[in-house]
Parts: sequence; C-alpha cells; structure tokens
Amino acid sequence: MRIPARLRRLVGVGSRFLVVGALSTVIEIAVFNLLVFVFGWDLVVAKIVASLIALVNAYIGNREWTFRHRDRRGRVSELVLFLGVNVACTLLGAALVWLGVEVFTGLRGQEPGALAVNVVNLISIVIVVLIRFVLYHKVVFRVAPTAAD
Repeated sequence: MRIPARLRRLVGVGSRFLVVGALSTVIEIAVFNLLVFVFGWDLVVAKIVASLIALVNAYIGNREWTFRHRDRRGRVSELVLFLGVNVACTLLGAALVWLGVEVFTGLRGQEPGALAVNVVNLISIVIVVLIRFVLYHKVVFRVAPTAAD
C-alpha cells in the first residue's frame, strides 16, 4: 500500500513536532514541579511560568527544525502569532489544571497529592499539544499561498 506524499510529509512534520514537544514537556514538568513542590508556588502561577519557560524551546525547535520548510513571513509577525497562540494555550492549560484539581478535590474531599497533580498536568499538556499542533500547522508556520490561491 502506497502512502500519499502529503500524508508522509504530515507524519514527518508531526514527528518532529512531537520531539520538540517532548523536550518542551520535560522542561515544563521539571520547572512546574520545582516551583510547586520545592518553592511552594501556587499551582496556576507555576503552570503559567513553567509553560512560558518551555515556550522558548518550543519556538526555536519548531521554527528551526519542525517547520523550517515553511514560509518565513517575517520574524515579527510570526513571533506575534506564535506568542498569541501560546498565550491562549497557556491559559487553557492553566485552566485545565485548575479545573482538574477542583474536580479531584470535590470527588475525594481532600487536596490532591503530587501524583494526582502531575496526572492532571499531563492531561492538560496532551490536550494543549493537540491544539497547538493544529494552530502551528495552519496559522503560525503556514505554507506560502500558491499563485492559484
């Protein structure tokens, strides 16, 4: 069975995106745990700060490796779109962590421990990664329009 060229390219881009995302996720989780469990920060604030730190790695990795073949519209407009997408995704991730902890607390009647908080955090990361890929692919690092468009 022959896989269409477009699907092969999408799988290649998706694979590189996942590698960059995995490294960014490790950075985010490490910073999140450091801020919450070592320095005692608030969960939502720690989630936002950790996400923003991982964002630097994500931009460089995605711009220079994952989507290097895409149109370079201009560094400023690309950065504005990248930051806009990531502000929205960071806020969504923080909201999901807050909601997950609230649900856990309501169901169990007690504050969640480190394992539960990290499970909630990982679930939020998976949801946000899927949304980010679609937005990076379709909006931030888009293909240059062809003459027929």
